[in-house]
Amino acid sequence: MRPRPTTGRIVGGILVIILSAVGADAQPAVPVVANTVKSGDVPIYLTGIGHVQAYNTVTVRSQIQGQITQIAFTEGQAVHIGDLLAQIDPRPYQATLDQTIANRNRDQADLGNAQANLNRNLPLLSQGFATQQLVDNERAQIAELTAAVQSDEAAIEAAQVQLSYTRLTSPINGVTGIRQIDIGNIIHPTDANGLVVVTQLQPISVIFTLPQTDLMRLQQHMAHGSLTVVAYGQDRQTQLDQGTLLLLDNQIDQATGTLQLKANFPNASGRLWPGELVNARLLIDTRHDGLTIASTAVQEGPEGKYVFVVMPDNSVAIRSIATTHLSDGIDLVDSGLSAGEQVVVEGQSRLQSGSHVTILTGKAAKSFAAENTQAVP
Repeated sequence: MRPRPTTGRIVGGILVIILSAVGADAQPAVPVVANTVKSGDVPIYLTGIGHVQAYNTVTVRSQIQGQITQIAFTEGQAVHIGDLLAQIDPRPYQATLDQTIANRNRDQADLGNAQANLNRNLPLLSQGFATQQLVDNERAQIAELTAAVQSDEAAIEAAQVQLSYTRLTSPINGVTGIRQIDIGNIIHPTDANGLVVVTQLQPISVIFTLPQTDLMRLQQHMAHGSLTVVAYGQDRQTQLDQGTLLLLDNQIDQATGTLQLKANFPNASGRLWPGELVNARLLIDTRHDGLTIASTAVQEGPEGKYVFVVMPDNSVAIRSIATTHLSDGIDLVDSGLSAGEQVVVEGQSRLQSGSHVTILTGKAAKSFAAENTQAVP
């Protein structure tokens, strides 16, 4: 006969079976990166791609022909209105001016003599010692000489203008470009490239586009005052300058379905340069006490957008939400979340409702996020 099993052995066996079952059902915690739902003032931007355009651009050309005797600027130099850029040989034009002045002096002398003759002959006419024809001829001569002097004055003014053209000066405040002609060469009014291009950089403009679907929304906000535009570099991170929206173009480009807008920037630091491609963000509104989360937290499912919310026991729950994408990887939460809640932003692929998670922080979180980014095709 077999000995009966003791009560202790039976209880021990039952505990082993229970613990084995629990161990078989338990799942290891999934490592994830989580962020907190933030609350605060959230700026709402419309974002478009554009290019920088100089506020003014002038090709400095000569209005006369002549030899360049002096170059008074260096390439890339900042210049102001009236600064001398180049000098054309003034001698031929100075000689013309001197000749016109001499002609005027001669005609003034003849006019003075004719006036004196008339003054002498008028008393003689009343006494019968001078004829009426003589007096009339002298009056006609005075009128002719007066017109000649006026013509000489106009010729002097024209010669002075031509002489002033021998000084090529900057018509605007700006920066000079590459010099197109060297000292000693003959410059002509018909030269296509002129002397140099002067570009005004302060202020400066940005031309950018937005989808035509933003038109009504844009018009509504423009009706309440000027709008702020922020220019960023192509990395979308570096802020270059902040300016003001100047205008909305008067027609939509039917080929692209876009609106063209123009904004002006002070460009005090000179970080905006003509021809540069930039990202323009047009501030149209600010939502106070708005909720924001990282865009990577938002998942798409058959029933719409959702996130994994970290519960107090480190399990996750699926939560349906409504969001609006802003920029820089941030989404504005319209509904579904509260400030202070934690949502998973990296590692969702291994999660399901009820999964337990281990929240990574610091260097571990950065390494985990980098690995997930590289794994995305």
